[in-house]
Amino acid sequence: MTTRLEICSYSVESAIKAQSGGADRIELCGGRLEGGTTPSYGMIQQARKYIHVDLHTIIRPRGGDFVYSELEFEEMVQDIRMAKNIGCDGVVIGSLTIDGKVDIEGNKRLIKEARPMKVTFHRAFDMVDNPSEALEELINLGVDGVLTSGQCMTAEEGIELIADLAKQAAGRIDIIPASGINPSNVQRIQSEGGVNWMHSSASVTVESKMRYRNNSVTMSKESRSSEFEITAVDEETVKAMKKALFVYSNTI
Repeated sequence: MTTRLEICSYSVESAIKAQSGGADRIELCGGRLEGGTTPSYGMIQQARKYIHVDLHTIIRPRGGDFVYSELEFEEMVQDIRMAKNIGCDGVVIGSLTIDGKVDIEGNKRLIKEARPMKVTFHRAFDMVDNPSEALEELINLGVDGVLTSGQCMTAEEGIELIADLAKQAAGRIDIIPASGINPSNVQRIQSEGGVNWMHSSASVTVESKMRYRNNSVTMSKESRSSEFEITAVDEETVKAMKKALFVYSNTI
């Protein structure tokens, strides 16, 4: 079976390009500089209008850690209901305790609200203190997949843990490598990781169309990128990864 490809998209335009490139699933996100936050109602609605492959949306009220207050849980519950009502196929969630454990009760609450949609546990997993224990807890919670870079900055660096997790999972949950995956390394991660899914942003930097530019101001004091650059999915990169995955799957 050919390993499937999920593309993280931070705009409706990017989601459409990902679909055109052959993505098997879209993860819709806002807040790229924060690592992904809940997209807006309008963004999800428009994406559902144009995206015909499976559409998952991240449910994350803010950047930073994954320990949430009651108010933030109430917000996430409402956002899950919104995603369900719009017709999303799945949500991407993740809550931890202050000790780096899977927040059993908090995640159970979100999962219950999400069903019958699919549920993926996002890269909060890379912040747990015991990944093997956390994986079993997610399996027991009924989570469908877990995004991970193997607790390293990139999936390529974390490939050893990814492979261990895939063996431990033994088909009970999808292990989905994420971070730094591109056409040049996707076959290695597929081969050494022993996984059935890949996750990538397949992105390029696009120059702004603005002619007048005030380079002395940025919209966020925490932003390190230019206000005149946009990060977007590159359709050709998606195609290249799909081709690499297909070629590998048909040569083993």
